[in-house]
Amino acid sequence: MRNDRDDGPVRRDWRDVLTDATDLAVLGIALTLAALPVVTSAAAVAAASAAVHDRYTDGCWPCARENLTRFGRALLPGAGVSVLTVAVLGLLALDLAALAGGRVPGGAPLLLVTTLVVAAVAGYAALAVVEIGRAGGRGWRDAARAAAGVCRARPGTWAAACGVSAVAALLAVLVTPVAVPILAGYAVAALHAVARRAVLAPMGQP
Repeated sequence: MRNDRDDGPVRRDWRDVLTDATDLAVLGIALTLAALPVVTSAAAVAAASAAVHDRYTDGCWPCARENLTRFGRALLPGAGVSVLTVAVLGLLALDLAALAGGRVPGGAPLLLVTTLVVAAVAGYAALAVVEIGRAGGRGWRDAARAAAGVCRARPGTWAAACGVSAVAALLAVLVTPVAVPILAGYAVAALHAVARRAVLAPMGQP
């Protein structure tokens, strides 16, 4: 007799969805806590991105030991990236605040151009986060190079990453501060989901 239950893909029920949602919330909280010293933020992002990549690729999350190993391995290489990222974000935020407050000449047109530049930079950085995850949390320089290649070859993916970053930033402002760490895990997962819709360039290749 034919067994229909063995035909076709296995359907996910609400328990699977709830499990994934909980795992992403825990990931976001762990990411936020690990990034609190600021200089560890790049290492925390790299480890979280690698964990999400494993979940999408292998269907399961890496163990806690593997996550800690990746985090520790990325601490020193990521310290400079953390400081540089915070400095760039701070300068861009000050620039936007000055334009929005009318303290810098240029008005609405310059504010719009600056906002678009910020969105483009955020999208590029988001693709670098995806690439570092694909490399197991190692190699920010190669990840940045690969992300630049994706921006040139697939501007649609770049635009989608910009959109995800913008929505995440907007939600971070609107939601209660307690929910921001949870949002971080969902943002990383959304970036990987967007990037997987296109064939990304291998690490180290333009």
